Amino acid sequence: MKANMVAALISGSLAASVGGQTPDNFGEDVAFLRQHSDARLLKAADGRAQIVVVPAWQGRVMTSTAAGAGGASYGWINYELIRRGIAPEAERQGLEKHIYVLGGEERLWLGPEGGQYALFFKPGEKAYIFDNWKTPALLDTEPFAVVSEAAHRIAFRKEARLVNNAGAEFRLRLDRTVTLLDNAAIAAVLGQAVPGQVAAVGFESANTLVNTGDQPWRKETGLISIWLLGMLRHGPRVTMVIPVRPGPEQLLGPAVNTDYFGAVGPERLKVTPAALFFKADGQYRSKLGVPPQRCRPVLGSYDPDRRTLTILQFNLPAEAEKLPYVRSQWKVHAAPYAGDVINAYNDGAPEPGAKPLGPFYELESSSPALPLLPNQQVLHVQRTLHLEGDPALLEPIARKVLGVGLAEIENAFR
Repeated sequence: MKANMVAALISGSLAASVGGQTPDNFGEDVAFLRQHSDARLLKAADGRAQIVVVPAWQGRVMTSTAAGAGGASYGWINYELIRRGIAPEAERQGLEKHIYVLGGEERLWLGPEGGQYALFFKPGEKAYIFDNWKTPALLDTEPFAVVSEAAHRIAFRKEARLVNNAGAEFRLRLDRTVTLLDNAAIAAVLGQAVPGQVAAVGFESANTLVNTGDQPWRKETGLISIWLLGMLRHGPRVTMVIPVRPGPEQLLGPAVNTDYFGAVGPERLKVTPAALFFKADGQYRSKLGVPPQRCRPVLGSYDPDRRTLTILQFNLPAEAEKLPYVRSQWKVHAAPYAGDVINAYNDGAPEPGAKPLGPFYELESSSPALPLLPNQQVLHVQRTLHLEGDPALLEPIARKVLGVGLAEIENAFR
């Protein structure tokens, strides 16, 4: 989540806004969301694989299950905040003056968040502090229009105007299509069939950003990236896994950036030549990023207690290391397009005695920020899979897709 939030997080009004979910049942989550939103359900013919999507909340996927209404629910949902609802802007208090942390296992944002081309700081603002930070309504409280809907797919559209920190105007359109994947599509992502004894759910979001204005977007005044973030349920032994390209640092640069909330110690981040291991226990607020010259188009997590392997796969352009990726840290950047493709976040108290936002953890991917001409577009596709079952059956999947075995993930911090 966001930098420099400590002072606000420990205030009474903000602490009161923090609240997570208690049910561990997909059917209960769906019933709750339908009570408080225009939630839409996409489900497989046999009723096992299901996802729930909310148009009013930017078409975000709130949660999913691999085992029907009675199955485990994988996304994190902020029950307390959703119960209160979205207030008129003049009446918002605490954190809600800056963002509505509704949850959801995949939401659509745009980058950069901070810096001289930020979308989350008003034009001309040079104090990158929490009091001045605000999520654009486009990405926070404004609904997306449903343009088509079927049993396994729903498509959204949103026209918008944004002005960045440098004062550049962007007229744009966002097209977003969410598709529930069938078993064949899941197998294609994994490169192998899913054993029949493993419960599986997967969904794909195709997100298109179009320059609808009459002026080109230029590096000198700021570019925009598509940014997808997923809030997932933390656990005491959940570990995020990010495969990386091996190679000497003097040639490829560092494999991981931790200059978001400060250094992350070896008790929470383990760096190997093939992968990064990052704790997702919801007990320590921390974030990392992987730059394009180091990343692979996949990341994931493993929860040994819930026997669930999560895979997130996205379209990484060829020669991504030559493309501009935005930096979102809250400061002026000497190299604003030397940013990260992958981000991972573990929630936790920002200070001793303060409340976390969730807690939860996040897996994130971004598109490059391209200098689009009028009517040009960029597409970013991401696929999220959850596989639940016997670890012996999940093991070959983890090895093939993430390049590491379950024992290595589970024992990374022992």
